[in-house]
Formats: sequence, structure tokens, C-alpha cells
Amino acid sequence: MRVEIFTDGSSLGNPGPGGYGAILRYRDASGQVHEKQLSEGFQKTTNNRMELLSAIVALEALNRPCEVILTSDSQYLVCAFTNHWIDSWVKRHWFNSKKEPVKNKDLWERLLVAIKDHQVTWNWVKGHAGHPENERCDQMATTAANRPVQELLVDHGFVEDTNE
Repeated sequence: MRVEIFTDGSSLGNPGPGGYGAILRYRDASGQVHEKQLSEGFQKTTNNRMELLSAIVALEALNRPCEVILTSDSQYLVCAFTNHWIDSWVKRHWFNSKKEPVKNKDLWERLLVAIKDHQVTWNWVKGHAGHPENERCDQMATTAANRPVQELLVDHGFVEDTNE
């Protein structure tokens, strides 16, 4: 099965309240299009963490191996795979080329598990440039981040000095 996934993350302040939005779309055997939207907000996090989490949650929602086209406006997310940064990070035991620990390791590891059973094609689009699904995901992410604080989750993996 082929699934299109569109994702975006947002942080109001960086760090600050944040959220993600994701759209999953597929066509069934009869040709009917199905769509699912996922969104959640967090009390304190970063934009990069929400960009990663949007992709993770969408991929984790798949219940069987799929051919996935994942579209994001996050170069941090897309380039990690298209430029093979992630392969280098894993090879170096989660240190980057500057011998510094890779930020957001918890989410990168979770993402690697989430893609394991799928064939993923990574597609970057410019943010805030009129791409309809990216704009919808941005709106979902921002709306989630703007929920009342008592409705926001805790990002347990957030580390104050992440500064991303």
C-alpha cells in the first residue's frame, strides 16, 4: 500500500509550547481516498523535536508495511536521510562530525524504529510557501501548541540545553 504523509512541527518560542500536525492519505483498492489527521501539543519543547515527532507519530500509525512518501518542510528531518547524516550518526554512536552528541537522539532512535518496516521516500518542501498540506499541518501544529497549558503534554525527552 502507498501512503502519503505530510508533517510539520511548531514551537512558540524555541524552546516553548510546541505542537505537531500530520496528515496521512491513501487510496484503497476501490480508489476511494482516505485521510487521517494527527496533532498534539506539548508544554515545553523545540521546533526540531516537533518536526521529528510529527513524522514519528504518522509512521507509527501505519499498521502494515507501506510505501511511504513523507513530505516535510524540515531540512533537519529530510536531510538526515537524503544526505545520510543518520547513517553517520549511528556509525559514530550518536556523535556528529564535530564529535558532539547528536541532539534529539531519543526521537531519532524512535524514528529509525518507525521506518524499519516501510519503504520511505523523503520529500522536502519550502515552508509557508502555499503547499496545501504543509499549510494544514502547520495550522494543526500551531493550534495544538496554543491549547491551554493544562491540555498540553510533557515532552519527557526535552532537555533544556537542546536549544533547537
